[in-house]
Amino acid sequence: MVKINSYIAKVLETLEKKYSGETEFVQAATAVFQSLSQIIEQNPVYKDKKILERIVEPERVLIFRIPWRNERGELQINMGYSVGFNSVLGPYKGGLRFHPLVNLSILKFLGFEQIFQNALAGLLLGGGTGGSDFNPCGKSEDEIETFCQVFMTSLFRYIGSETDVPAGDIGVGEREIAWLLGVYCRLKNHFEGGAANKWGEWESSHLCPEVTGYSVSYFAEEMLNTQKQTINGKKVAVSGFGNVAWGVVKKVSEIGGKVITLSGPDGFILDKDGIQGEKIDYMLEMRNGGNGRVKTFADRFKVPFFSHERPWSVPVDIAFPCACENELNEKDAEALIKNGCLAITEGANMAVTAKAAELLRDNKIFHAPGKATNAGKVAFSRLEVMQNNAKTTLKRQEVDGKLCQIVKNIHRNCLSAAEKAGTPGDYVNGANVAGFMRVSQVMIDQGLV
Repeated sequence: MVKINSYIAKVLETLEKKYSGETEFVQAATAVFQSLSQIIEQNPVYKDKKILERIVEPERVLIFRIPWRNERGELQINMGYSVGFNSVLGPYKGGLRFHPLVNLSILKFLGFEQIFQNALAGLLLGGGTGGSDFNPCGKSEDEIETFCQVFMTSLFRYIGSETDVPAGDIGVGEREIAWLLGVYCRLKNHFEGGAANKWGEWESSHLCPEVTGYSVSYFAEEMLNTQKQTINGKKVAVSGFGNVAWGVVKKVSEIGGKVITLSGPDGFILDKDGIQGEKIDYMLEMRNGGNGRVKTFADRFKVPFFSHERPWSVPVDIAFPCACENELNEKDAEALIKNGCLAITEGANMAVTAKAAELLRDNKIFHAPGKATNAGKVAFSRLEVMQNNAKTTLKRQEVDGKLCQIVKNIHRNCLSAAEKAGTPGDYVNGANVAGFMRVSQVMIDQGLV
């Protein structure tokens, strides 16, 4: 169990009582604050200025209803949310999530994590998020487009390039971003780029859809390099099959690893020959199919399918949980450790439960948190802005090289911060400390705003 000082313990106790029903949010805050004990002890100003109490409360929370009609003419009501968590470094930036389980706890956890992820990226961006409990699965393309349009009619007045810059997340890919951006521009009566990661006609650089997966893969490679190892020749388990998983599969395969699993809500597939070539291309069809099933992959390529199971029991060298929060629990961690897994690299935010993370730490297994591995994606947006301003497009190889260097820098900063926190080699603590120190200093500089 991680030992924390009395100030942090008091803040967490208050938080748990105040938001007792928001388990994901409290979990995220606890994970960050537990990393800060030595930093807090060394810097009394954090307690004097009540930085923890302030940083854990969002600056704004918007909740609105979204009435729309399906193709049968039936009235549907969903809830929409926008959480602006911290803007001391710049406009809110985070993903929009469309999923039936979306609630305020999940969005607050995502927005809170985004603060530190964006800070790690080294950009002038704050942390925020948004979304809806709308379920895209089983909906027609016309229904999803209609919902996006109605959703944006409520959201547009609160976002913008200098205020809040939403991007994609679960249920919101390039197609949905394009629909959202189109309505935004029409309502604003000018093109501002109010939605990030602009796709299709607005795409400014190569690698946009797969950039997060590439960032995650490069971070795993950097971790292994510290032990004079590489991904080349390693067996890899990946969960999910969306943009992040797709990017991981592409990059890992490119640098010599063999990805043997994918997963969805219905279970996981095991492809011992490795997911390459047309199998990677088929992931796009699965993602755009809208049914959330990976069994279609098993049927198409005649590989084993394990219904309603997760892939972490499969012996692999590296695990990439890329589906959703808390998808890798203590039992899964035990199986991975037993099977000799070297590293767990999160593609999803808070993909590893608190108990599983503690077990990985105790067994000295590399564990990179999503806020660190995904920070390369955020930093990549700097390249997009530069290209947009210059009205140019960099070559794919050039963009990929720049992304790799960005991730190297983020990895180096995490290791340096872990040393300062008294936990050398701990990427979770390093990411939390590095992000916190940057944001908290600006909060102190700006005063009570």
